[in-house]
Formats: sequence, C-alpha cells, structure tokens
Amino acid sequence: MLKIGLELFVAEGPGIVRELRERHPELELFLDLKLHDIPNTMAGAIRSASSLGARFVTVHAGSGIAHLRACVDQAGDSTGILAVTVLTSQDAQACREAGHTRSPAELVKIRAQAAAEAGCAGLVCSGQELESVVAVAPDLFKIVPGIRPAGADVGDQKRVMTPAKAIAAGATHLVVGRPIHTAPDPAAAADAIVEEIASVLPS
Repeated sequence: MLKIGLELFVAEGPGIVRELRERHPELELFLDLKLHDIPNTMAGAIRSASSLGARFVTVHAGSGIAHLRACVDQAGDSTGILAVTVLTSQDAQACREAGHTRSPAELVKIRAQAAAEAGCAGLVCSGQELESVVAVAPDLFKIVPGIRPAGADVGDQKRVMTPAKAIAAGATHLVVGRPIHTAPDPAAAADAIVEEIASVLPS
C-alpha cells in the first residue's frame, strides 16, 4: 500500500493519485489528508477521494460520530474511512494545551469507540495505545504511525514504537516514512524493517 500525505497532495493535487493509479494499478492508495470540517464538507471531500480511487482516507476522529458517519455513508464499500485518534506528535502536555482534560490514552480509547460506532474501516493510533484499542474496536484495522526502529531519531514524534513491538501489540498496518526516506540507503532501511516485522509474525 502507498500512502499519499498532505504535503504531496497539496503540492501535486489530485493528479498525483490518478498518475499513480495509472502507473501502478496493483497498488492500493492510502490518502492521508486527516479531514476535519463540518459533516457536509467532509462527506464531499470523501466523495472526491473515492472518485479518485483511494482505498483509504483519513479523517480526524475528534470531529465526532456524526462527522465520521457522514464520511462512512459517503464512502460506501469502495473507500475505507480511517479515524485518526490522537496524533503521535502529541503528548499529554500538547493535549492540555489544546484544551483537553483527558490523557492521550483516554482520548484514543474514546475516539476508537466512536470510530467503531460510526462504522469506520479502521483507526490510526500510536503503538502505545494498541492494547486498549484492540479491546474496544477489535474488528477495525489498526494503523500505527510513529514507527521508529530501535536507535532511530524520533524527530517530532512523541509516542513511538518499534516495528516489531507494534505488530506484536496488534497493529494491522504500519506507517513508516522518515526512517526510510531519510536513510542513506532507503532500500536497505525498508528491507531491515520488513525483516524486523517478519521476525514476530507466525511462521
């Protein structure tokens, strides 16, 4: 699966999605836009993303159940809605600064329940919250960003986990960006991560 993030989408527009689908029809495309608006606007954006052929689109779970449900209803069966619980760059202090009285872990659990109730295909959370997420939303995909191999620079991420630990904790998909594309040898870095994941999968 290939993730198209906000930076690339803003720079290149919907054309980059069409081009990738033409060049690599075998790939599923994950449009990571983290939509957060009124329900009607979010649903309209999902309609456009679905017409582009996106397999998954991210929206902010903090928008609320009505917003999530509007996106799910618009997406139908062709596009899965992934609810972003709490950004992995946010720690307890960042949540307080944003006006939240709950911890990141508490917010993730509440928003995971909302995602499940709204019918989302999956949710996005840090590896640190996987245990509680698996308990409240067992049937949803668990997409985990903030993945850092042991010893890697965490950058602006606050809640991180290694690939092996995330898979062992219940992640179904990992989002790995900078550890690969900033590595001196990106191909070797990707291979090492794949090997680490394979080491914890059932043989």
